[in-house]
Amino acid sequence: MSARIIDGKAFAAGIRRRVADHVARLADQTGQVPGLAVVLVGEDPASQIYVRSKNRMTDECGMRSIEHRLPDTTTQAKLLDLIYALNGDEAVHGILVQLPLPAHLDPDLVIAAIDPLKDVDGFHVSNVGRLGTGQKSMVPCTPLGCLMMLRAHLGDLSGLDAVVLGRSNIVGKPMAQLLLRDSCTVTMAHSRTRDLAQVTRRADILVAAVGRPEMITGDYVKPGATIIDVGINRIERDGKQRLVGDCAFESCAEVAGAITPVPGGVGPMTIACLLANTVTAFCRARGLPEPEGLTA
Repeated sequence: MSARIIDGKAFAAGIRRRVADHVARLADQTGQVPGLAVVLVGEDPASQIYVRSKNRMTDECGMRSIEHRLPDTTTQAKLLDLIYALNGDEAVHGILVQLPLPAHLDPDLVIAAIDPLKDVDGFHVSNVGRLGTGQKSMVPCTPLGCLMMLRAHLGDLSGLDAVVLGRSNIVGKPMAQLLLRDSCTVTMAHSRTRDLAQVTRRADILVAAVGRPEMITGDYVKPGATIIDVGINRIERDGKQRLVGDCAFESCAEVAGAITPVPGGVGPMTIACLLANTVTAFCRARGLPEPEGLTA
């Protein structure tokens, strides 16, 4: 293996330290700290673990953590009423509704109800549109984390060829917009792209977010490329459950210049960037300078 491993866990810890430092300065300056409200509907086990982790890290960074747990019988109207109340709460600067929601709830209606200025997930159509037109917006956390790691590893991204594999609203599309803003030449590919290997072998930067375990092997990779593997896929191997990415790690690492592992790569950055977005939302609400190095 020749590729450098991009340690997302260590990188995320550094982001959280910077968030905590900025929160302490904001507390001294304003007498208030950013507040993050997380809404969890139902009993999904993975969501419960994720929410506990978010709440713990929010507290560790010195921010105010507000949790609302609702039963899976919660009606659309009751959930929307809670969101409207959080929109009007001056102590709440970020609102996150944990997905997936129970089947009877419409996630599009829920996301649309969140104040775009408090939409720290960056999913509101207003933020999506502003990102796509190069305006200031709240940026989805996972693509923001990917961009931070790319900038830290490569420095100036201007002029590099980037391929984003996957076209989801959560990762693929915003990732392409962020790379365009950093003056990359961007190609979006997906499961129906013809001769995918020919497309990906052009990439100085390859972001894999297609949700297919180990789809990308070393023969898809340009020598020396930087690979950001967003995929988190659970498979069974040698009689054990394992987490793997969208890239076959060993095969790709023989060719790439740098690669994120799974687990321990992009995953830890998502919560770190959620905290960063909450600080950014606080600063924008107060008309204060945005935290340096924590935004796109």
